[in-house]
Amino acid sequence: MNEPLVCVSFEGVTIEEILEEAARANLAGADLAELRYDRFFLIRPEEDEDDVREEEEGDEDLVIDEMLWDRRSIGDIEVGEIIAKLKDGIPLPVIFTCRPTDEGGFYPGDEKSRIAILEQAIESEVSWVDLELSMNSKKRQKLVAKAAENGVKVIASVHGTDGVPDADEIIEIVRSNAENGDLVKCCYRTSNHQASLAIIDAAEALKDEEIDSALMGLGPGGDWTRIHAPLLEQTMVYTTLRNDFKLYEEGLINVKDVRETWILLEY
Repeated sequence: MNEPLVCVSFEGVTIEEILEEAARANLAGADLAELRYDRFFLIRPEEDEDDVREEEEGDEDLVIDEMLWDRRSIGDIEVGEIIAKLKDGIPLPVIFTCRPTDEGGFYPGDEKSRIAILEQAIESEVSWVDLELSMNSKKRQKLVAKAAENGVKVIASVHGTDGVPDADEIIEIVRSNAENGDLVKCCYRTSNHQASLAIIDAAEALKDEEIDSALMGLGPGGDWTRIHAPLLEQTMVYTTLRNDFKLYEEGLINVKDVRETWILLEY
């Protein structure tokens, strides 16, 4: 039973925050890190005294909705500068992601400018690049070819924000896109634990096939495939540096906790 790669997805919105997260992720034993370039366009709101008090008291009704945060304009962020500043500061292999809003991301620009950003990231020779399967097929193929030229691995990703398809559909997505990347990632928004069973069923059905995949949910039960990733022969598991008490409700798991869980379960 092989242990999956453990990836920490950075949640910072500034270079300083990312470098701090990178140091913590490295110390926590992460194998690689996901740099969400689209998050640099988020403007973190200043907390007022009431928010700070509620957080300290553990108010269960306090919800952070990043989709409501203000955004920087395209001209305020320059990908080359960010990559240059972070390249020597992140001691882990990096997955470069620039997620569009229709797949749950924060990038405020058009697709043409987003593709140009992905091209720059590939040319900088990041370790991995995340290319959504929803992209225009011809443009995506050009990016895949450029990635091959620069020794960059490709994640072929799907992010469902409207619920979880049935297991057979997930299985078909993975099988039919095995040649479209070095790893197929499927992440779905779950509304309840029952919905998450489809992800588990798909992972179980695919575990004996020679396809590198990472299947997961965001929401109740979304952490099941992360927790049982070695048993389900998942290639990669996405984790967080956060350790909120109710992290499991978001379907997430802390980077240290996931490996401790695998040891506890004797995986």
